[in-house]
Amino acid sequence: MKVVLCGGSGHVGALLLRHFSLAAHELVVLSRSPNPLPAARTVGWDGKNLGPWASELDGADVVVNLAGRSVNCRYTSDNFRQMKDSRVDSTRVVGAAIRRALNPPRVWLQASTATIYAHRFDAANDEESGIIGGGESGVPPKWNGSIEIAKAWEAALFEAETPSTRKVAMRSAMTMSPDSGSVFDVLRKLARLGLGGTLGSGKQYVSWVHGYDFAQAVDFLIAREDLDGPINICSPNPLPQSEFMKVLRDAVKAPFGLPASPWMVEIGTFLARTESELVLKSRRVIPTRLVRAGFEFRFPQWKDACRDLAGAGA
Repeated sequence: MKVVLCGGSGHVGALLLRHFSLAAHELVVLSRSPNPLPAARTVGWDGKNLGPWASELDGADVVVNLAGRSVNCRYTSDNFRQMKDSRVDSTRVVGAAIRRALNPPRVWLQASTATIYAHRFDAANDEESGIIGGGESGVPPKWNGSIEIAKAWEAALFEAETPSTRKVAMRSAMTMSPDSGSVFDVLRKLARLGLGGTLGSGKQYVSWVHGYDFAQAVDFLIAREDLDGPINICSPNPLPQSEFMKVLRDAVKAPFGLPASPWMVEIGTFLARTESELVLKSRRVIPTRLVRAGFEFRFPQWKDACRDLAGAGA
């Protein structure tokens, strides 16, 4: 099977690169910095314009587009523009390349985000009855920017004219791997420093997925020709942030975690050049469509996932 991976330089891209290479697939990575990779052929692209790279999609079986500027930044107007443009432009040009292919890929897996759902505590958001975010009361106005980016991102996917290619929007939660610099690695280091306590009220839900389950879900979506549209890729068991961090502290043997009030979180994220939304928004998301289709998680519970990840990265 030939797989084209667009924007594979991040942690999720590295995870899928390892996963696909173990299965001995022919793997092509489209990158703005096409450095040699041990398990893949790299081809340069700018994530915006059609070019010679587009021929790689002609005859490919699968295209996975993960391209997009990191959201781990301050929400300035310039950063918002870069986050949105990098996602929308890359999605549109992948669609254009598929449209002109004589033998287009049979499936296009497009990165999206669980952040598209509303900040809420009362019930979980799924693909069928979940509330798309934007304009919630008591939420900082700048949080709406993330929602608008997610909406535009998915719109670019579904507006693409690719009648012979099945399209899936992967609304993924935080993907946890033990890799250096990953979300889990950052949280583990904070916990070991005594900073892994309750943030804000601690009642905000954390949605997550073990990297193994994410990769297996990608395989599942490639194989299941009856699945298209938005698919949540997350554990079926999100949990409040205070519980999430307690489990993490236990797994990494951190004796305590200092709490931080909302104003302390704002100061801390400002100094770290990131945003409080990433830790204060309640992302209570569940994978109804995956579960209904028969997907089985190896790590449905955070306690088991956390122990595995902590052991792998010890």
